[in-house]
Amino acid sequence: MTRSNHVVEEILRGDRRALARAISSIENEESNSTMILRSLFPSTGRAYRVGVTGPPGAGKSTLTNKLAKFYRSSQKKVAVIAVDPTSPFTGGALLGDRVRMTDVELDDGVFIRSMASRGSLGGLSKKAKEAADVMDAAGFDMILMETVGVGQSELDIAGAADTTVVVLVPESGDGIQAMKAGLMEIGDFFVLNKSDRPGADQAVMSIKMILGFRPHDEKSWVPDVVKTHANEGKGIEEVAASIEKHRDFLTGSSGLDQRRKIRLKNRIREIIDDRLQVDFWNHQRSGELDRETDQAMSRKLTPYDIAERLISDFKERK
Repeated sequence: MTRSNHVVEEILRGDRRALARAISSIENEESNSTMILRSLFPSTGRAYRVGVTGPPGAGKSTLTNKLAKFYRSSQKKVAVIAVDPTSPFTGGALLGDRVRMTDVELDDGVFIRSMASRGSLGGLSKKAKEAADVMDAAGFDMILMETVGVGQSELDIAGAADTTVVVLVPESGDGIQAMKAGLMEIGDFFVLNKSDRPGADQAVMSIKMILGFRPHDEKSWVPDVVKTHANEGKGIEEVAASIEKHRDFLTGSSGLDQRRKIRLKNRIREIIDDRLQVDFWNHQRSGELDRETDQAMSRKLTPYDIAERLISDFKERK
């Protein structure tokens, strides 16, 4: 039995050390990572994936922490992926959400992994999506994916989760700001956190008014707004109930299968894009790019000429 096969078997048994090693292998793009993912894929599809997103300071980590604790009270196994900004020095996760998840960090039924966004504009790196597959195969019931709070670039969380929760706060006109950022389009429901602060009721009204402009009919899912005070644990049951309500809606309308099919299609596109990038930018073609960029700088060639020439060369050699 190869080392990779042994790791796969340990993961399927729920071994936490094997799970951590496999995710590290995926993050570092080690040679065995693709084999591990390929071997685990038939055992995926059972976990329910919840994305938690929103602007910085909205309390996403606290809400995720309290949600994990709530699910553990009903004996569900919970995995948390906290995607942080990438450290410019180490390339690793900058914040490390384990520090903020004190309620569940020592619970054997909870697995927390901080991951670096590594420049992913959608706030959720490709590696985090693959890590979710490994957690799924390891037998976790719920996978909570909390993304970096960078506003407009949070949108691809909707493509990675079964249910997307957008967390907002009353201050600073977050309702209008979220609409500009596109967050209003991706939320399956909304959490107004820190709702003990002034202006909470007005913020709820504002968000609901904006949601009313979303195209919908009698068969559409209509997002709701849930008020929470996550630091005090208030409203967490209502958030979990809204997740379950949305899950029931998707299951009853075949929407869950549709979302997961789209997710798989996008994953296949990502794999192909990555492979083509590696094949295309060999040493020779990279050298040609350097040389011909000088021609573009002097305006003797256009970027379009250079791109077409490189692509033609790639096709001819294939």
